Amino acid sequence: MPEDSNQAIHIEVVYALPASQTLVSLVVAPGTTAIEAVIQSGLLEQHQLSLDAQLAVGIFGKKVRHNTPLQAMDRVEIYRPLIANAKEARRLRAASQKKSNKQKN
Repeated sequence: MPEDSNQAIHIEVVYALPASQTLVSLVVAPGTTAIEAVIQSGLLEQHQLSLDAQLAVGIFGKKVRHNTPLQAMDRVEIYRPLIANAKEARRLRAASQKKSNKQKN
Protein backbone atom coordinates (compact mmCIF):
# COMPACT_ATOMS: atom_id res chain seq x y z
CA MET A 1 0.00 0.00 0.00
CA PRO A 2 1.61 3.35 -1.00
CA GLU A 3 2.21 5.85 1.73
CA ASP A 4 0.84 9.38 1.73
CA SER A 5 3.63 11.72 0.59
CA ASN A 6 3.24 13.77 3.80
CA GLN A 7 3.70 10.81 6.17
CA ALA A 8 6.95 10.15 7.96
CA ILE A 9 8.79 7.00 6.90
CA HIS A 10 10.47 4.37 9.06
CA ILE A 11 14.08 3.48 8.22
CA GLU A 12 17.13 1.93 9.86
CA VAL A 13 20.76 3.01 9.83
CA VAL A 14 23.40 0.40 10.61
CA TYR A 15 27.16 0.36 11.16
CA ALA A 16 28.99 -2.92 11.70
CA LEU A 17 32.38 -3.60 13.22
CA PRO A 18 34.03 -7.04 13.17
CA ALA A 19 32.73 -7.86 16.65
CA SER A 20 29.55 -5.80 16.91
CA GLN A 21 26.77 -4.01 15.04
CA THR A 22 24.93 -0.81 15.88
CA LEU A 23 21.44 -0.39 14.46
CA VAL A 24 19.36 2.76 14.88
CA SER A 25 15.69 2.92 13.90
CA LEU A 26 14.49 6.34 12.78
CA VAL A 27 11.33 8.02 11.61
CA VAL A 28 12.23 10.61 8.97
CA ALA A 29 10.46 12.95 6.60
CA PRO A 30 9.81 11.87 3.03
CA GLY A 31 12.65 13.01 0.77
CA THR A 32 15.31 12.43 3.44
CA THR A 33 18.56 11.36 1.78
CA ALA A 34 20.87 8.54 2.79
CA ILE A 35 23.50 10.90 4.23
CA GLU A 36 20.89 12.94 6.11
CA ALA A 37 19.70 9.72 7.76
CA VAL A 38 23.29 8.82 8.70
CA ILE A 39 23.72 12.25 10.31
CA GLN A 40 20.38 12.00 12.16
CA SER A 41 21.25 8.54 13.46
CA GLY A 42 24.14 9.83 15.58
CA LEU A 43 26.38 6.95 14.43
CA LEU A 44 29.02 9.33 13.05
CA GLU A 45 29.69 10.71 16.52
CA GLN A 46 29.23 7.38 18.30
CA HIS A 47 31.87 5.67 16.13
CA GLN A 48 34.07 8.74 15.46
CA LEU A 49 33.43 8.58 11.71
CA SER A 50 34.28 11.44 9.37
CA LEU A 51 31.56 12.91 7.18
CA ASP A 52 33.33 13.29 3.85
CA ALA A 53 33.06 12.15 0.25
CA GLN A 54 34.98 8.96 1.14
CA LEU A 55 32.26 7.76 3.53
CA ALA A 56 30.52 4.99 1.60
CA VAL A 57 26.86 4.22 2.24
CA GLY A 58 24.42 1.75 0.78
CA ILE A 59 20.87 0.55 0.99
CA PHE A 60 20.37 -3.19 1.55
CA GLY A 61 23.88 -4.04 0.37
CA LYS A 62 23.91 -1.85 -2.73
CA LYS A 63 26.20 1.18 -2.66
CA VAL A 64 24.35 4.46 -3.28
CA ARG A 65 25.19 8.15 -3.55
CA HIS A 66 24.86 10.33 -0.47
CA ASN A 67 21.94 12.24 -2.03
CA THR A 68 19.83 9.13 -2.72
CA PRO A 69 16.30 9.68 -1.33
CA LEU A 70 15.05 7.00 1.03
CA GLN A 71 11.93 4.88 0.84
CA ALA A 72 9.94 3.44 3.72
CA MET A 73 11.66 0.50 5.46
CA ASP A 74 15.07 1.15 3.83
CA ARG A 75 18.16 0.03 5.75
CA VAL A 76 21.00 2.51 5.25
CA GLU A 77 24.39 0.87 5.76
CA ILE A 78 27.61 2.73 6.56
CA TYR A 79 30.52 0.87 5.00
CA ARG A 80 33.99 0.62 6.52
CA PRO A 81 36.93 1.09 4.17
CA LEU A 82 38.56 -2.10 2.91
CA ILE A 83 41.75 -3.04 4.73
CA ALA A 84 43.14 -5.07 1.83
CA ASN A 85 42.61 -5.16 -1.91
CA ALA A 86 40.39 -8.18 -2.64
CA LYS A 87 42.39 -9.24 -5.71
CA GLU A 88 45.68 -9.02 -3.83
CA ALA A 89 44.28 -10.99 -0.88
CA ARG A 90 43.09 -13.75 -3.23
CA ARG A 91 46.48 -13.87 -4.94
CA LEU A 92 48.24 -14.22 -1.58
CA ARG A 93 45.87 -17.00 -0.45
CA ALA A 94 46.42 -18.89 -3.71
CA ALA A 95 50.21 -18.59 -3.38
CA SER A 96 50.06 -19.77 0.23
CA GLN A 97 47.84 -22.74 -0.69
CA LYS A 98 50.15 -23.67 -3.56
CA LYS A 99 53.16 -23.57 -1.21
CA SER A 100 51.27 -25.69 1.34
CA ASN A 101 50.39 -28.28 -1.32
CA LYS A 102 54.03 -28.52 -2.40
CA GLN A 103 55.14 -29.17 1.19
CA LYS A 104 52.64 -32.03 1.51
CA ASN A 105 54.00 -33.81 -1.58
